Amino acid sequence: MKIGLDVLGGDFAPTATIHGAIMAQKELPNSDQIVLIGDREVIVSFLREEKVDPCIFEIVHAPDRVEMDEQPTKALVNKPNSSIAVGFRLLKNNEIDGLCSAGSTGAIVVGSISSVNLVQGIIRPSLPAYLPKESGGTTILIDVGTNPDPKPDVLYQFGMLGSLFAKHVYNIDQPRIALLNIGSEEKKGNLTSQIVFQLMKESKDFLFIGNIEGRDLYIQILQMLSFAMVSLAMLY
Repeated sequence: MKIGLDVLGGDFAPTATIHGAIMAQKELPNSDQIVLIGDREVIVSFLREEKVDPCIFEIVHAPDRVEMDEQPTKALVNKPNSSIAVGFRLLKNNEIDGLCSAGSTGAIVVGSISSVNLVQGIIRPSLPAYLPKESGGTTILIDVGTNPDPKPDVLYQFGMLGSLFAKHVYNIDQPRIALLNIGSEEKKGNLTSQIVFQLMKESKDFLFIGNIEGRDLYIQILQMLSFAMVSLAMLY
């Protein structure tokens, strides 16, 4: 497996990303390789400073960076040699098997939709975040900002995706889906949240447990230690 890494993406790049690649490569089997995508001169110079042989990585030269404040679509068009744009070209051409980036979220979303395309039937991609529990379980926030103004059908589908993810990745028989809202009562929240609640309330696609508040994420982490489950919340 070849894993592409956007070396120039992220607040502390390229130092943090290359350090991460060095640590990860030590843990990977010999059959897997990390492909560093960024300014070749910078990458090689840094690796040598760290006394790491550059030959253990494949390096793809991509000297430009998509900045966090750039408009994603324009940036990918105007910067074809940016690390994100080059990474998605490699992914589209099957030269790498996956792409990791801590760079512009908007550019990653646009690139994934335009270059790789979505799985058939998926409306919008989401960016999950994980809150580990002391019991070893995990609370997953299905989307933490990829879709700032999602429609009810998108949020409903997030519930389906989260449930499937928990079943097939975490092997949880019956994941519990909750809607993160400003109150636990059925009528709380804006109009979108109320519509989504009604959709989920009648769902046969997943087990919906109602609204939860932000504080409940951490309360559940402490109270549900004996449950073999993942509580999935959707941010809006």
